[in-house]
Amino acid sequence: MANKLLMPQLTAVILTLNEAEHIQTCIKSLLWTDQIVVFDSYSEDETVVLAQAAGAIVLQSPFENYAQQRNAALAAIQTDWVFFVDADERGTPELGAEIRQVINTHPEMGWYVPRHNYIFGKLTTGAGWYPDYQSRLFKHGQVHYERPVHETAVVDGTIGYLENPLVHFNYRDTDHFHTTQAKYTDYDASILQQKGIHPRPQNYILQPLRQFWWRFVTLHGYKDGLHGLRLSFYMAYYEWVKYRKLAHLWKNQI
Repeated sequence: MANKLLMPQLTAVILTLNEAEHIQTCIKSLLWTDQIVVFDSYSEDETVVLAQAAGAIVLQSPFENYAQQRNAALAAIQTDWVFFVDADERGTPELGAEIRQVINTHPEMGWYVPRHNYIFGKLTTGAGWYPDYQSRLFKHGQVHYERPVHETAVVDGTIGYLENPLVHFNYRDTDHFHTTQAKYTDYDASILQQKGIHPRPQNYILQPLRQFWWRFVTLHGYKDGLHGLRLSFYMAYYEWVKYRKLAHLWKNQI
C-alpha cells in the first residue's frame, strides 16, 4: 500500500462538446488512469449523462477557445500528472503501460504522444498523419496553453516522445473533412493577415503545388495509395482556399 501511495497519480482529461457518440468508448479506453475527468462545454446532447454513467467525473466550463479551456481544466485538476485526450481518441493498454513507466522513472515534464489516424475509416500513415505527435502528457503545474486555435502547450522543462500511439478516429467522411478544413483555413488566413502577408498571384499556383508535393512525396502519401493521393489533393486544394480567403480579408478591409 505504501508503494502505491508514493506512485504519481494520473488524471485523464477529456474536453467535450456534444460528444455522446464517442464519450463512453473513450472513457473505457482510459480506465488504466487513476481518475477520468470530462471537462464539458455545456453539451446539449447526452454527453454528461453518459460520461457519469461510465464512471467519469464531469466538470463544466463555458468555452471561449481551446487554450482557455485546457488551462481551465488544468486549474481544476490536483493530481501529479495530466493526460489530455480528445473524445474521438482511444487509449490502449500498451500506451497506458508506457505512460506509467515514464512518469515513474523519467525526469521529463511533458511528453509527445504519436497517433494512429483513421481517416474515412482507413488507417493513414502517410501524407503527414503519422506519427502526428501531440503534446498531451504533463507534470501538473509545469504547463500552460497559448493560442486560441491549434493551441500550443508551453512546458517548463524538457519534453520526451512516447512510442505507443493514441488511436484517433479522425475525419469520419468527406463532409466532415471539408467542414473542418474550411474552419482551419478561416483561421490560417486570419493569421497570415495579422502578420501583414498579402497574397501574390504565384501563391495560388505554387503553394498548392508545394503542398501536394510535400504531402504526397516528402511525407510519403504515396504509401497509402489512392487514399493518400486523394488526401494530398485535398490538402493542396485547401492551400489554394487559404490564399483566396486571405485575399477576401484584405479586400474587405479596404
